[in-house]
Amino acid sequence: MTDHNKTEDLSPPYQTGQDTINGVDSVAPKLKLLSKSISEIVLGQETVIEQVLITLLSGGHGLLVGAPGLGKTLLVNTCAKALGLDSSRIQFTPDLMPSDITGAEILEQDETGKRYFRFLPGPIFGQLILADEINRASPRTQSALLQAMAEGVVTQGGKTWSLPRPFHVLATQNPIEQEGTYPLPEAQLDRFMLQILLDFPSQQAEREMLLQTTGINQSEPKTILNAQELLSAQKLVRHLPVGETVINLILALVRGLRPQEAHASSEVKQSLDYGPGPRASQALMMAVRARALLDGRLAPNQDDVFALAQPVLAHRLGLSFSAQAEGITADSLIHNHVSHLT
Repeated sequence: MTDHNKTEDLSPPYQTGQDTINGVDSVAPKLKLLSKSISEIVLGQETVIEQVLITLLSGGHGLLVGAPGLGKTLLVNTCAKALGLDSSRIQFTPDLMPSDITGAEILEQDETGKRYFRFLPGPIFGQLILADEINRASPRTQSALLQAMAEGVVTQGGKTWSLPRPFHVLATQNPIEQEGTYPLPEAQLDRFMLQILLDFPSQQAEREMLLQTTGINQSEPKTILNAQELLSAQKLVRHLPVGETVINLILALVRGLRPQEAHASSEVKQSLDYGPGPRASQALMMAVRARALLDGRLAPNQDDVFALAQPVLAHRLGLSFSAQAEGITADSLIHNHVSHLT
């Protein structure tokens, strides 16, 4: 069995401003080609593709929410091939057990008759994990992902095993069918950097989809980057400078959605039981840097913050019962709050 405890950082150093500039000049064209390659397979979902790539460049995990048939699984598989990542799929069902995800110890016997336990890694030991219909499994099984997503390790039988690098979870969730599902707990939702909403494609995109997917020749994604290049890009993201204006905007945006804050609006105080924590600020800080890199820019701007406010914050807001009864949504609260800041 591969020793998953051994990791090595081979990504290049970015010690000076010029190193960062050179890194952006080198990586940005590949990222544009990567986005174009994925969009040729997953049609009509350009914003979704951008947000998935932002999640991966930030080193985070994403929750894909959309009706069946919108290409969530296709998107994840295409990203894995385009990035040259070792991928695995976990189909979440009500009878799925935690050991079906993390792996389990099995009893074996050597040639001398001595018995011993050997750890058999589960499907979580991959670089890009598709957690399909994650809300169909019980909270106990969902929690098997928590340690892996937070720390990049799995503890089994008193021993800790490191997961491969890079390591990302892209989970899918059907928001329509609620029978036989378990809502994700707040701690689980907070581990997802972005909640990415998939909508129905435009008429033109659906027309192209019909022609492309029902013929004899099927398009295949091209491998643009590899795992080591992705790690290098993730390191580069952390070196992009962020101006004080953007930092202050992130703080104002996140802290203004906490009902206990004195300067929070009356709408926020009346509609939310709880707001986003510091992890939301960290996620937004990383995401705006990744969006800038994806666009070939050396630093993020205010537009990046506004563009990513909804996917970073919406799943981290706890609506009160009265707000839900009145039809108030997390998206509407964020939209109103952003409007006050612009």
